Amino acid sequence: MAALGWLTPRRRSATARSVLAGEASAEAARKTALSEAPPQDAPAEPQAPGRASGTGTETAAEPASDAPEDGPEPEFPVPGDDLAAAFFDLDNTVMQGAAIFHFGRGLYKREFFRRRELARFAWQQAWFRLAGVEDPDHMQDARDSALSIVKGHKVSELMSIGEEIYDEYMAERIWPGTRALAQAHLDAGQKVWLVTAAPVETATIIARRLGLTGALGTVAESVDGVYTGRLVGEPLHGPAKAEAVRALAAAEDLDLAHCAAYSDSHNDIPMLSLVGHPYAINPDTKLRKHAREHDWRLRDYRTGRKAVKVGVPAAAGVGAIAGGAAAAIALHRRRK
Repeated sequence: MAALGWLTPRRRSATARSVLAGEASAEAARKTALSEAPPQDAPAEPQAPGRASGTGTETAAEPASDAPEDGPEPEFPVPGDDLAAAFFDLDNTVMQGAAIFHFGRGLYKREFFRRRELARFAWQQAWFRLAGVEDPDHMQDARDSALSIVKGHKVSELMSIGEEIYDEYMAERIWPGTRALAQAHLDAGQKVWLVTAAPVETATIIARRLGLTGALGTVAESVDGVYTGRLVGEPLHGPAKAEAVRALAAAEDLDLAHCAAYSDSHNDIPMLSLVGHPYAINPDTKLRKHAREHDWRLRDYRTGRKAVKVGVPAAAGVGAIAGGAAAAIALHRRRK
Protein backbone atom coordinates (compact mmCIF):
# COMPACT_ATOMS: atom_id res chain seq x y z
CA MET A 1 0.00 0.00 0.00
CA ALA A 2 2.88 2.39 0.71
CA ALA A 3 3.72 2.45 -2.99
CA LEU A 4 0.41 4.16 -3.69
CA GLY A 5 1.80 7.31 -2.11
CA TRP A 6 4.04 7.84 -5.12
CA LEU A 7 1.29 7.63 -7.73
CA THR A 8 -0.02 10.82 -9.21
CA PRO A 9 -3.71 11.69 -8.67
CA ARG A 10 -4.43 11.06 -12.34
CA ARG A 11 -3.68 7.38 -11.66
CA ARG A 12 -5.76 7.25 -8.50
CA SER A 13 -9.54 7.15 -8.76
CA ALA A 14 -12.15 7.98 -6.17
CA THR A 15 -13.14 5.04 -3.99
CA ALA A 16 -16.31 4.52 -1.97
CA ARG A 17 -14.41 5.73 1.10
CA SER A 18 -13.22 8.90 -0.62
CA VAL A 19 -16.76 9.64 -1.80
CA LEU A 20 -18.02 9.09 1.77
CA ALA A 21 -15.28 11.34 3.13
CA GLY A 22 -16.13 14.06 0.59
CA GLU A 23 -19.86 13.95 1.26
CA ALA A 24 -19.35 13.96 5.04
CA SER A 25 -17.00 16.92 4.74
CA ALA A 26 -19.44 18.87 2.55
CA GLU A 27 -22.27 18.24 5.00
CA ALA A 28 -20.15 19.32 7.97
CA ALA A 29 -18.93 22.42 6.13
CA ARG A 30 -22.46 23.59 5.27
CA LYS A 31 -23.73 23.04 8.82
CA THR A 32 -20.81 24.93 10.31
CA ALA A 33 -21.02 27.78 7.79
CA LEU A 34 -24.71 28.27 8.53
CA SER A 35 -24.33 28.17 12.31
CA GLU A 36 -20.95 29.76 13.05
CA ALA A 37 -19.40 31.65 10.14
CA PRO A 38 -19.59 35.47 10.21
CA PRO A 39 -21.52 37.40 7.55
CA GLN A 40 -19.77 37.78 4.20
CA ASP A 41 -19.23 41.49 4.79
CA ALA A 42 -17.71 41.01 8.26
CA PRO A 43 -14.12 42.28 8.37
CA ALA A 44 -11.47 39.59 8.47
CA GLU A 45 -8.77 39.62 11.11
CA PRO A 46 -6.00 42.00 10.04
CA GLN A 47 -2.86 40.33 8.79
CA ALA A 48 0.52 41.88 9.38
CA PRO A 49 1.58 43.36 6.02
CA GLY A 50 4.49 41.66 4.36
CA ARG A 51 4.64 38.92 6.99
CA ALA A 52 4.78 35.16 6.68
CA SER A 53 7.02 33.39 9.18
CA GLY A 54 10.35 32.29 7.76
CA THR A 55 9.75 33.69 4.29
CA GLY A 56 11.22 37.16 4.21
CA THR A 57 9.17 40.06 2.92
CA GLU A 58 5.90 39.29 1.15
CA THR A 59 3.28 41.56 -0.28
CA ALA A 60 -0.47 41.35 -0.61
CA ALA A 61 -0.39 43.32 -3.84
CA GLU A 62 -1.47 41.72 -7.13
CA PRO A 63 1.13 38.97 -7.63
CA ALA A 64 3.17 38.37 -10.70
CA SER A 65 2.08 35.45 -12.85
CA ASP A 66 4.32 32.79 -14.35
CA ALA A 67 1.88 32.60 -17.26
CA PRO A 68 2.75 34.57 -20.40
CA GLU A 69 1.25 37.98 -20.94
CA ASP A 70 -1.21 37.66 -23.82
CA GLY A 71 -2.90 40.99 -23.37
CA PRO A 72 -5.43 42.21 -20.82
CA GLU A 73 -7.12 39.46 -18.82
CA PRO A 74 -10.89 39.53 -18.44
CA GLU A 75 -12.09 40.65 -15.03
CA PHE A 76 -11.79 37.82 -12.53
CA PRO A 77 -13.35 37.02 -10.18
CA VAL A 78 -16.56 38.22 -11.83
CA PRO A 79 -18.59 40.39 -9.41
CA GLY A 80 -22.12 39.20 -8.81
CA ASP A 81 -21.61 35.72 -10.28
CA ASP A 82 -23.69 33.68 -7.82
CA LEU A 83 -22.80 30.43 -9.63
CA ALA A 84 -19.14 30.82 -8.64
CA ALA A 85 -17.14 30.08 -5.49
CA ALA A 86 -13.46 29.63 -4.67
CA PHE A 87 -11.78 26.61 -3.10
CA PHE A 88 -8.38 27.01 -1.43
CA ASP A 89 -6.08 24.24 -0.28
CA LEU A 90 -4.60 25.12 3.11
CA ASP A 91 -1.12 23.68 3.67
CA ASN A 92 1.56 25.67 1.83
CA THR A 93 -1.15 27.40 -0.22
CA VAL A 94 -2.86 29.63 2.34
CA MET A 95 -0.54 28.85 5.23
CA GLN A 96 3.15 28.02 5.35
CA GLY A 97 3.66 24.50 6.61
CA ALA A 98 1.06 21.91 7.58
CA ALA A 99 -1.79 22.75 9.95
CA ILE A 100 -1.80 19.30 11.53
CA PHE A 101 1.83 19.68 12.63
CA HIS A 102 1.24 23.11 14.17
CA PHE A 103 -1.80 21.67 15.93
CA GLY A 104 0.34 18.83 17.26
CA ARG A 105 2.87 21.28 18.70
CA GLY A 106 0.08 23.11 20.47
CA LEU A 107 -1.29 19.90 21.94
CA TYR A 108 2.16 18.95 23.20
CA LYS A 109 2.44 22.30 24.94
CA ARG A 110 -0.77 21.39 26.75
CA GLU A 111 0.66 17.98 27.69
CA PHE A 112 -1.65 15.90 25.51
CA PHE A 113 1.29 13.64 24.68
CA ARG A 114 4.98 13.05 25.41
CA ARG A 115 8.35 14.06 23.94
CA ARG A 116 8.56 10.97 21.74
CA GLU A 117 5.42 11.98 19.87
CA LEU A 118 6.66 15.59 19.65
CA ALA A 119 9.88 14.42 18.01
CA ARG A 120 7.84 12.59 15.39
CA PHE A 121 5.73 15.70 14.70
CA ALA A 122 8.92 17.80 14.46
CA TRP A 123 10.51 15.37 11.99
CA GLN A 124 7.38 15.26 9.83
CA GLN A 125 7.19 19.06 9.71
CA ALA A 126 10.91 19.32 8.91
CA TRP A 127 10.51 16.83 6.06
CA PHE A 128 7.50 18.74 4.74
CA ARG A 129 9.45 22.00 4.65
CA LEU A 130 12.61 20.49 3.16
CA ALA A 131 10.77 18.59 0.43
CA GLY A 132 8.17 21.28 -0.20
CA VAL A 133 5.57 18.63 -1.12
CA GLU A 134 3.10 16.36 0.65
CA ASP A 135 3.94 12.68 1.01
CA PRO A 136 0.68 10.78 1.64
CA ASP A 137 2.51 8.30 3.89
CA HIS A 138 3.87 11.09 6.12
CA MET A 139 0.51 12.84 6.20
CA GLN A 140 -1.30 9.60 7.03
CA ASP A 141 1.12 8.89 9.88
CA ALA A 142 0.54 12.37 11.27
CA ARG A 143 -3.23 11.98 11.12
CA ASP A 144 -3.07 8.56 12.77
CA SER A 145 -1.04 10.10 15.59
CA ALA A 146 -3.50 12.96 15.98
CA LEU A 147 -6.50 10.61 16.05
CA SER A 148 -4.98 8.51 18.83
CA ILE A 149 -4.20 11.68 20.80
CA VAL A 150 -7.68 13.19 20.61
CA LYS A 151 -9.58 9.94 21.21
CA GLY A 152 -11.84 10.34 24.25
CA HIS A 153 -11.64 14.14 24.26
CA LYS A 154 -14.64 16.39 23.73
CA VAL A 155 -15.02 18.13 20.38
CA SER A 156 -15.75 21.41 22.20
CA GLU A 157 -12.49 21.09 24.17
CA LEU A 158 -10.41 20.66 21.01
CA MET A 159 -12.20 23.56 19.31
CA SER A 160 -11.38 25.86 22.22
CA ILE A 161 -7.74 24.75 22.23
CA GLY A 162 -7.62 25.14 18.45
CA GLU A 163 -8.44 28.84 18.77
CA GLU A 164 -5.42 29.30 21.03
CA ILE A 165 -3.15 27.24 18.79
CA TYR A 166 -4.13 29.37 15.78
CA ASP A 167 -2.89 32.49 17.57
CA GLU A 168 0.29 30.79 18.79
CA TYR A 169 1.48 29.00 15.67
CA MET A 170 -0.61 29.74 12.60
CA ALA A 171 -1.64 33.41 12.43
CA GLU A 172 1.77 34.67 11.28
CA ARG A 173 2.17 31.88 8.72
CA ILE A 174 -0.61 33.04 6.41
CA TRP A 175 0.66 33.90 2.93
CA PRO A 176 -0.45 37.50 2.32
CA GLY A 177 -0.63 36.98 -1.45
CA THR A 178 -3.02 34.04 -1.19
CA ARG A 179 -5.02 35.89 1.44
CA ALA A 180 -5.45 38.73 -1.06
CA LEU A 181 -6.72 36.31 -3.70
CA ALA A 182 -9.31 34.94 -1.29
CA GLN A 183 -10.40 38.46 -0.38
CA ALA A 184 -10.87 39.30 -4.05
CA HIS A 185 -13.44 36.49 -4.29
CA LEU A 186 -15.19 37.70 -1.14
CA ASP A 187 -15.25 41.25 -2.49
CA ALA A 188 -16.88 39.91 -5.66
CA GLY A 189 -19.66 38.46 -3.52
CA GLN A 190 -18.51 34.85 -3.78
CA LYS A 191 -18.16 32.22 -1.08
CA VAL A 192 -14.65 31.04 -0.26
CA TRP A 193 -13.93 27.62 1.22
CA LEU A 194 -10.78 26.03 2.56
CA VAL A 195 -10.28 22.43 1.39
CA THR A 196 -7.78 20.47 3.44
CA ALA A 197 -6.81 17.11 4.87
CA ALA A 198 -6.55 18.78 8.28
CA PRO A 199 -9.38 18.09 10.76
CA VAL A 200 -12.52 19.96 9.78
CA GLU A 201 -12.64 21.61 13.21
CA THR A 202 -9.13 23.03 12.80
CA ALA A 203 -9.88 24.12 9.23
CA THR A 204 -13.11 25.80 10.34
CA ILE A 205 -11.27 27.84 12.95
CA ILE A 206 -8.74 29.04 10.36
CA ALA A 207 -11.47 29.87 7.85
CA ARG A 208 -13.43 31.85 10.44
CA ARG A 209 -10.37 33.77 11.62
CA LEU A 210 -9.60 34.73 8.02
CA GLY A 211 -13.19 35.81 7.36
CA LEU A 212 -13.82 33.03 4.84
CA THR A 213 -17.11 31.20 4.35
CA GLY A 214 -16.13 27.83 5.81
CA ALA A 215 -13.99 24.76 5.38
CA LEU A 216 -13.99 21.27 3.98
CA GLY A 217 -11.74 19.00 6.05
CA THR A 218 -11.24 15.49 7.34
CA VAL A 219 -14.18 14.44 9.50
CA ALA A 220 -13.33 12.53 12.67
CA GLU A 221 -16.13 10.46 14.12
CA SER A 222 -17.65 11.62 17.40
CA VAL A 223 -20.40 10.19 19.58
CA ASP A 224 -22.22 12.49 21.99
CA GLY A 225 -19.60 15.15 21.32
CA VAL A 226 -16.62 12.88 22.11
CA TYR A 227 -14.05 11.69 19.56
CA THR A 228 -13.97 7.93 18.95
CA GLY A 229 -10.53 7.86 17.31
CA ARG A 230 -11.98 6.86 13.92
CA LEU A 231 -12.53 8.74 10.67
CA VAL A 232 -15.67 9.07 8.58
CA GLY A 233 -14.48 7.57 5.29
CA GLU A 234 -10.83 8.50 4.84
CA PRO A 235 -8.61 11.61 5.11
CA LEU A 236 -9.68 14.39 2.77
CA HIS A 237 -6.72 14.02 0.44
CA GLY A 238 -6.34 13.71 -3.33
CA PRO A 239 -9.53 12.34 -4.92
CA ALA A 240 -11.46 12.79 -1.66
CA LYS A 241 -10.94 16.56 -1.92
CA ALA A 242 -12.42 16.54 -5.40
CA GLU A 243 -15.42 14.57 -4.12
CA ALA A 244 -15.94 17.09 -1.32
CA VAL A 245 -15.87 20.02 -3.73
CA ARG A 246 -18.23 18.21 -6.09
CA ALA A 247 -20.69 17.46 -3.25
CA LEU A 248 -20.58 21.00 -1.90
CA ALA A 249 -21.05 22.51 -5.36
CA ALA A 250 -24.14 20.35 -5.90
CA ALA A 251 -25.59 21.33 -2.51
CA GLU A 252 -24.87 25.03 -3.10
CA ASP A 253 -26.12 25.08 -6.72
CA LEU A 254 -22.72 26.16 -8.03
CA ASP A 255 -21.46 25.81 -11.59
CA LEU A 256 -17.96 24.36 -11.31
CA ALA A 257 -17.05 25.88 -14.66
CA HIS A 258 -17.45 29.29 -12.98
CA CYS A 259 -15.50 28.30 -9.86
CA ALA A 260 -11.83 28.67 -8.99
CA ALA A 261 -9.49 26.39 -7.05
CA TYR A 262 -6.03 27.04 -5.66
CA SER A 263 -3.36 24.59 -4.50
CA ASP A 264 0.38 24.01 -4.22
CA SER A 265 0.36 20.23 -4.60
CA HIS A 266 0.09 17.79 -7.49
CA ASN A 267 -2.01 15.68 -5.13
CA ASP A 268 -4.78 18.24 -5.70
CA ILE A 269 -4.87 17.93 -9.49
CA PRO A 270 -8.23 16.10 -9.22
CA MET A 271 -9.72 19.10 -7.40
CA LEU A 272 -8.08 21.67 -9.65
CA SER A 273 -9.29 19.82 -12.74
CA LEU A 274 -12.92 20.13 -11.62
CA VAL A 275 -13.12 23.91 -11.92
CA GLY A 276 -13.00 26.37 -14.77
CA HIS A 277 -10.30 28.50 -13.11
CA PRO A 278 -7.50 26.37 -11.61
CA TYR A 279 -4.52 28.12 -10.03
CA ALA A 280 -1.19 26.62 -8.96
CA ILE A 281 0.02 28.48 -5.85
CA ASN A 282 3.62 27.95 -4.64
CA PRO A 283 3.53 24.79 -6.79
CA ASP A 284 5.61 21.69 -6.35
CA THR A 285 7.55 20.46 -9.37
CA LYS A 286 4.88 18.09 -10.65
CA LEU A 287 2.09 20.63 -10.32
CA ARG A 288 4.16 23.36 -11.98
CA LYS A 289 4.78 21.09 -14.95
CA HIS A 290 1.11 20.07 -15.16
CA ALA A 291 -0.05 23.68 -14.87
CA ARG A 292 2.19 24.82 -17.71
CA GLU A 293 1.09 21.93 -19.91
CA HIS A 294 -2.59 22.86 -19.35
CA ASP A 295 -2.20 26.66 -19.36
CA TRP A 296 -3.23 27.03 -15.74
CA ARG A 297 -2.35 30.23 -13.92
CA LEU A 298 0.64 30.16 -11.57
CA ARG A 299 1.40 32.29 -8.52
CA ASP A 300 4.46 31.93 -6.31
CA TYR A 301 4.77 33.87 -3.04
CA ARG A 302 7.95 32.21 -1.82
CA THR A 303 10.97 34.49 -1.86
CA GLY A 304 14.08 33.11 -3.52
CA ARG A 305 12.35 30.14 -5.14
CA LYS A 306 15.66 28.70 -6.37
CA ALA A 307 17.01 28.83 -2.82
CA VAL A 308 13.99 26.93 -1.61
CA LYS A 309 14.88 24.08 -3.96
CA VAL A 310 18.27 23.65 -2.29
CA GLY A 311 16.81 23.97 1.19
CA VAL A 312 18.20 27.27 2.48
CA PRO A 313 14.95 28.79 3.83
CA ALA A 314 13.81 25.27 4.71
CA ALA A 315 16.84 24.85 6.95
CA ALA A 316 15.82 27.97 8.84
CA GLY A 317 12.37 26.48 9.20
CA VAL A 318 13.83 23.26 10.62
CA GLY A 319 15.76 25.34 13.12
CA ALA A 320 12.58 27.06 14.22
CA ILE A 321 10.86 23.71 14.70
CA ALA A 322 13.81 22.31 16.62
CA GLY A 323 13.95 25.42 18.79
CA GLY A 324 10.27 25.17 19.56
CA ALA A 325 10.62 21.50 20.43
CA ALA A 326 13.57 22.18 22.72
CA ALA A 327 11.72 24.97 24.50
CA ALA A 328 8.70 22.76 25.01
CA ILE A 329 10.86 19.95 26.42
CA ALA A 330 12.62 22.34 28.77
CA LEU A 331 9.28 23.65 30.00
CA HIS A 332 8.08 20.07 30.49
CA ARG A 333 11.16 19.27 32.62
CA ARG A 334 10.73 22.35 34.80
CA ARG A 335 7.18 21.30 35.59
CA LYS A 336 8.29 17.91 36.93
